[in-house]
Amino acid sequence: MSKSISVLVLEYFEMFPKKDINHAPVVDWVTAEYLKENPEPPRDIWRAIRKLHQEGILIKVKKGVYRYDPDFIKEAILLDFPADIKEEIFKRDNYQCVVCGQGRKDGVEICADHIKPKDKNGDNSIENGQTLCTKHNLIKKNYSQTEAGKKYFIKMYKIAVSNNDLNMIKFCKDVFDVYDKHNIDEHIKRPD
Repeated sequence: MSKSISVLVLEYFEMFPKKDINHAPVVDWVTAEYLKENPEPPRDIWRAIRKLHQEGILIKVKKGVYRYDPDFIKEAILLDFPADIKEEIFKRDNYQCVVCGQGRKDGVEICADHIKPKDKNGDNSIENGQTLCTKHNLIKKNYSQTEAGKKYFIKMYKIAVSNNDLNMIKFCKDVFDVYDKHNIDEHIKRPD
């Protein structure tokens, strides 16, 4: 039986204890090892690295750089959305990705995503959840993608309106003004 991606990632870090390691050589090594026993290359190695960090096994030094210190493994509590909360999130979002609108009716797998990530003290409330397709769940962490960013601000704006959060409404409108000023993603209609 072949080793999982997470097992291979941890094996790599264990070979270099207490050393700051960029994710690139980890990805290369894990890919090479995985292909020895599998016909297809592994997917989402960075997610396995991030999960090991969230579990308290790896230390995040800075973006894309992690360290394994066997003397500093801490207990981390990772809580996925309970099934009933996940279902409420999906139901609220019409079983569709809040970014692209695709969902189960299109044969697209959906995920209950934490708006504020678990490793940044995000909770498992319905308000902190959103429905994302697998694709947008994978690219969520890259907020430099202006199109995805604008769609997130639209969602944030709608939540602020429903909560009558005037400060957040103004903030979102200011962000939309910047998009307009620079003619960025004009094909995505702003909600106000």
